[in-house]
Amino acid sequence: MDMETEEEDDIRARGLTGLKNIGNTCYMNAALQALSNCPPLTQFFMECGGLVRTDKKPALCKSYQKLVVDLWHKSRPSYVVPTNLFQGIKAINPMFRGYSQQDSQEFLRCLMDQLHEELKEALLEPDDQNGSVVAMDEGLGEDSSDSRSQSDNDFQSCESCGSSERADSEAAGDPGAASVGVEGQCPDEPNEAELLIPDEAQANRQWQKEKNLINDLYRAGSQTDLDKDVDTASEPTPIISSQGAIKSRNTEGCPESQITTGITRPHSPSPADAMLPKISSSPPKSAAVWPSLTTTHKKVPLFAPTKSKHQRKYRSVISDIFDGTIVSSVQCLTCDRVSVTLENFQDISLPIPGKEDLAKLHSSSHQTALVKVGSCGEAYAPQGWIAFVMEYIKSWFWGPVVTLQDCLAAFFARDELKGDNMYSCEKCKKLRNGVKFCKVQSLPEILCIHLKRFRHELMFSTKISTHVSFPLEGLDLQPFLAKDCAAQTSTYDLLSVICHHGTASSGHYIAYCRNDTNNLWYEFDDQSVTEVSESCVQNAEAYVLFYKKSNEEAVKERRRVNSLVSMMEPSLLQFYVSRQWLNKFRTFAEPGPISNNDFLCAHGGVPPHKASYIDDLVVMLPQNVWDHLYSRYGGGPAVNHLYVCHTCQMEIEKLEKRRKNELDIFVRLNKAFQEEKSAVVIYCISMQWFREWESFVKGKDSEVPGPIDNSKIAVNKNGHITLKQGADSGQISEETWNFLHSIYGGGPVVTMRSSVGHQETDASQAEEKIEVETRTV
Repeated sequence: MDMETEEEDDIRARGLTGLKNIGNTCYMNAALQALSNCPPLTQFFMECGGLVRTDKKPALCKSYQKLVVDLWHKSRPSYVVPTNLFQGIKAINPMFRGYSQQDSQEFLRCLMDQLHEELKEALLEPDDQNGSVVAMDEGLGEDSSDSRSQSDNDFQSCESCGSSERADSEAAGDPGAASVGVEGQCPDEPNEAELLIPDEAQANRQWQKEKNLINDLYRAGSQTDLDKDVDTASEPTPIISSQGAIKSRNTEGCPESQITTGITRPHSPSPADAMLPKISSSPPKSAAVWPSLTTTHKKVPLFAPTKSKHQRKYRSVISDIFDGTIVSSVQCLTCDRVSVTLENFQDISLPIPGKEDLAKLHSSSHQTALVKVGSCGEAYAPQGWIAFVMEYIKSWFWGPVVTLQDCLAAFFARDELKGDNMYSCEKCKKLRNGVKFCKVQSLPEILCIHLKRFRHELMFSTKISTHVSFPLEGLDLQPFLAKDCAAQTSTYDLLSVICHHGTASSGHYIAYCRNDTNNLWYEFDDQSVTEVSESCVQNAEAYVLFYKKSNEEAVKERRRVNSLVSMMEPSLLQFYVSRQWLNKFRTFAEPGPISNNDFLCAHGGVPPHKASYIDDLVVMLPQNVWDHLYSRYGGGPAVNHLYVCHTCQMEIEKLEKRRKNELDIFVRLNKAFQEEKSAVVIYCISMQWFREWESFVKGKDSEVPGPIDNSKIAVNKNGHITLKQGADSGQISEETWNFLHSIYGGGPVVTMRSSVGHQETDASQAEEKIEVETRTV
């Protein structure tokens, strides 16, 4: 018992480590301490270390992981020096270089956006369940920093409800090109071996054949197969989604056939965690259950139309924890048309209302008007007129009494769109007066609230030092929820608060955080960590607040599972469960359905690239624990046998073959183009698209590029499309353009005549760009 007590004392003392100020970095230290005391995030980096994988520079997730482990180490050093993380932040954003004071909230956004970018994973759309290779080999190359997410346009605060913060997906255009098919055969078509590894003697005489073949295929739209008799499994044709650009994400009720947006993991609640998962090399041998694994020998298209990389949706531990959705409705006061948009947010920036604003918010007439229009007047429903009068009298002596609820009500209050801010009605086709309303559609697990204390004018900045009172427990967002919001929990408890002392031009940041192991409050002031009272926290000048969902039922459910684990009931079957979901279960108020799709592919097996670290992805549970969790939360699928997916392996091999084919053909076409004395017509191609394609064929990026996009290098002059002056473009031959366009489609076609002197100079310079890009091949 004494040993157990000592272990509990060690745990109680963890997390109370300071951060050294390395040159006006109090803004960073306060933000890091506030994040460090968010249990779902810290638990992920401590317990799911094997999931922190990235090839993207500067690998900030690795630096943050090491920092969290150091801060919560049982030896508890007095302070840690966050040099590596600071260097990584400076490499990403030049704003943080030097030694000047910066904004803590801007640092938070930059850090969390980069963590999301490095840890994001593509979600399988319903159409991808057929086994599109683009989705299943996401881990092969993670250098696609251009790709954006569900969560993938940069994290921003929801400053107002008029603009989308982070689009879930971005609709892409149809490639519009005929893919090279399987129906016809060209009599002069070279075989696959000749295309891939041409003999020196064959190269010259085959060259003209290839030029003719590519041009004939392109002009005639032929379906001739360049890759004859490929031995592979059945290959479904990828379908390009036509979904809208902005959608809400429902992580609570995803069907089993879809990867849910859950990431995270705790210590295994089962002693069976010590048993290493065993992966067999083949799936269960049942033709009825696994019909897609039967190998067939048939011809398939070598180059199929591809889904644009910008169309994919992503999730990460950051989006799982901090993402919420606001529904914004704008009503035209002329035709009564209502337009609705969904906006994703990572934090909410709230205004601090002044005396006049408070009077409007608290007035009974304003409450009545708000309740009638369905906005947020309910927030003040319990307050009587006597309490309002008392507060108003107190404000004359001690200044306005502003609460966090006031700030929320001001943010969600109806906004009249008139004057210079009129609404452009799609029905009226004119600017009209309108009214805008906002409600919360989905609540985040951790709500980050930013109080807008700083105003930056052209020549100077000012700070609003008004004290805003905030609850330590029981912040209720029910008055601000949309009617169809699926959240069962709407109350939040305070985790941490970042405070700023001083003026807009100079000051100091500190953080107050509640330690999750002993529930005591501490002040984190750079290297100094001191225990403080709750009243000290409540009197703080809050700048950024972190609230976590509060749910007593979730705590009781964890106790039930712990008791089941301690029973040590023998079971015939052991079930594998996602570590990420188990971490959600341990730290989330609403973990949502069980999601095992983070370690399974669309075919039910383990993706080949995840097989080497499957131990980091799963925990083995006894049958009684699995049965209880499954009956309580649903989801799945149930897994008690792990095997490397054969279908995925074949898809990966096929993708590698495609890369090699495209790269080999391009290199030879481009080499012949550069050896030509004079080309009649030179085709231009966007270097931005070309670099994406190059990353794909060289294996640096696992995602297939979208259609060729020459829109940024083209200009329309008198109905003729010509090359924009100074555009970032490269020059290729007609055969090379036809080859790439037959695979990817896109446009527009931009050509230039080589007979014009200055165009020849531009062409030679742009050809050098292409040559430099491919010289290392």
